Amino acid sequence: MTVHLDPADIALILAYLGAVVFLGFRAARKRRSDSDEFLLAGRTLTLPLFVATLVSTWYGGILGVGEFSYRYGISNWVVFGLPYYFFALVFALFLAKRIRATNLHTIPDKLEQAYGRPTAILGAILAFVLVTPAAYVLMLGILVQLVFGWSLPVAVVLSTALTTIYLYKGGFRSDVWANTFEFVMMFLGFALIVVFAAVKQGGWEFLRMHVPPMHLTWHGGNSWQFILVWFFIALWTLVDPAFHQRCYAARDTATAQRGILVSILFWFVFDFLTSAAGLYARALLPDLPEPMYSYPALAEVILPQAVKGLFYIGMLATIMSTLSSLTLISGITVGKDFVGRLVRPEMREVLVARWSRRGLTIAALFSIVLALVIPSVVGLWYTIGTCIIPGLLVPLVASYFRPLRIPPAYAFAAMLGGWVVSTASFVAGRIALTEGIPRYWGGVEPMYPGLAVALCVWLLGKIRTIRSTGVSG
Repeated sequence: MTVHLDPADIALILAYLGAVVFLGFRAARKRRSDSDEFLLAGRTLTLPLFVATLVSTWYGGILGVGEFSYRYGISNWVVFGLPYYFFALVFALFLAKRIRATNLHTIPDKLEQAYGRPTAILGAILAFVLVTPAAYVLMLGILVQLVFGWSLPVAVVLSTALTTIYLYKGGFRSDVWANTFEFVMMFLGFALIVVFAAVKQGGWEFLRMHVPPMHLTWHGGNSWQFILVWFFIALWTLVDPAFHQRCYAARDTATAQRGILVSILFWFVFDFLTSAAGLYARALLPDLPEPMYSYPALAEVILPQAVKGLFYIGMLATIMSTLSSLTLISGITVGKDFVGRLVRPEMREVLVARWSRRGLTIAALFSIVLALVIPSVVGLWYTIGTCIIPGLLVPLVASYFRPLRIPPAYAFAAMLGGWVVSTASFVAGRIALTEGIPRYWGGVEPMYPGLAVALCVWLLGKIRTIRSTGVSG
């Protein structure tokens, strides 16, 4: 599509990009030189900062959300909202305080504490792939391409570099400061477009008269099986390294738990704004050829000069906050969870921060290549989530509850088996295409057999524990 931005819009966007970089480097001036500061900002996150960085980090797929709400209406709230609220609530009630109380740094740290180094290293591999920000690199590149008219490869490389450059200096503290600014701008941008649309066109009655009736149902015309799949994909929340990192960085256990509970309220509000914007796009542009561009297309017909620039800033902020956070976690995985486990303890403090910075470059390059090879946001989400979650979920959740733990060999087998089976099923289905539709084993989504294998191995491990100790805990 073609975007028409006035000089005032471009000036606002450039000012926003400059402000993000300035804040990132400004935050770095407050840091100490130790690895704890680089990885977790010295574990000093207050409740407002915790909420701002978690909310903005966990909501990066704005173009995909726009496409879904345009196609299926308010079911966007059910598919991309409700499952994640539920598992975020589970995380807050049962995991957040436990995670913060460990005083660890990363998910592999916890896996090593519970099951030993081999499981931790395998978990680090899976975590690195899980947080690969390739989908957000692609979305940001597409949006920058729309704004400035560059080719996609150039847009991807330059926007990724701009979004992550300040992380080399300030690590997690720089990420939090940038996220906080981005949090404000993403809410401002989407509030503006919904308010302008409502004032110009009308509220609920206008939408009811101009969108298909199915768009105003909870399911949007989708089957319950389709919606149920997204509840399983939302299990991602329980193993998401960004959730764990922010809990580790909270100043105390209460902040970790309350921060997630408050964040759920903000996600609810933002989902209202994005769903409403998608409905207005469907009502005003019923024949849009590419629904992925529903939000930019709506901005073209509804927003005046300067306000349009603020809305584009809102979209950029939503993506950039997630991209920077996931790139940082990927870099930390390289430095802390790989290199840190291979060097002598006396060298670890020096090398972890150094290799985490090098890991930022590795993660960024890997994501850029993956985004250009698989130029599909939904495809990247589905592939990564389907293959990785079944491996991490069962051993990681069990590690925080002593009665659920199993012997190290079984934990490693559960992680490896869940990952390998789900990945093999995914690959086999993609090879055996029928009219472009994957043919998975038994017609079952690849995530399910992977989870089944992990659970079966976990059950065998519990039986072994009970028999060897004579108790269930």
